[in-house]
Amino acid sequence: MRILIVRHADPDYDIDSLTDTGWKEAELAADYLSKINVKAFYVSPLGRAQDTAGCTLKKMDRQAETYDWLREFDAQINRPDIPDGKTICWDWLPADMEKDRQNYDSFEWADTDIMRAGNVKEKYEIVCQGLDDVLKKHGYEREGMHYRVVKPNNDTIVFFCHFGVECVLLSHLINVSPMILWHGFCALPSSITSIYTEERRPGIASFRINEFGSTAHLYAADRKPSFSARFCECYANTDERHD
Repeated sequence: MRILIVRHADPDYDIDSLTDTGWKEAELAADYLSKINVKAFYVSPLGRAQDTAGCTLKKMDRQAETYDWLREFDAQINRPDIPDGKTICWDWLPADMEKDRQNYDSFEWADTDIMRAGNVKEKYEIVCQGLDDVLKKHGYEREGMHYRVVKPNNDTIVFFCHFGVECVLLSHLINVSPMILWHGFCALPSSITSIYTEERRPGIASFRINEFGSTAHLYAADRKPSFSARFCECYANTDERHD
């Protein structure tokens, strides 16, 4: 079984849709995805994900199921450098994150004082349960840290969503702290991540990422990926800087 996670194309957050560049990216992603035999599509309810998915669905004359748990992961915390204000739990300054190694622990990252105060674990588990419910429908049932194969298959399913929640999905599938993925990886707009099952023993499947954040569909059309989701490469690059 194969899972594809597609991050929405270049966003216009003010109207929760796409920029002109984003619409072009979404169409190029649709050109790529339309060549794949997809069993089912799932999409976030937010406009930028719906619009990105819409290009593919229209091209393939297909429908998608919308799930609220696929919306951007918006659990709020009092970040160490912003103690008097709430912000998303998955955007930390590296120097602050490194002060507590529990952030890197696969099973205890959500039990820090900061995460507990924001009820992050409860919201994380809602996403994980939503994913497991979908996978169970497709023949793979969560059992401890792996999946029991009820109905082995070579189906492909596609999720259209957002970077923050994408990392939550991946962290659950491969049993790592999402803090590592949120801060060590970057899925650019319209990028596609590919995950396969591996059934090395009968009835026991694990998931393995074989491609993260691919933007090959953009380069094939001689387009560079949008910068959105990245921070400045050098602090002096003021045109790339945002807090």
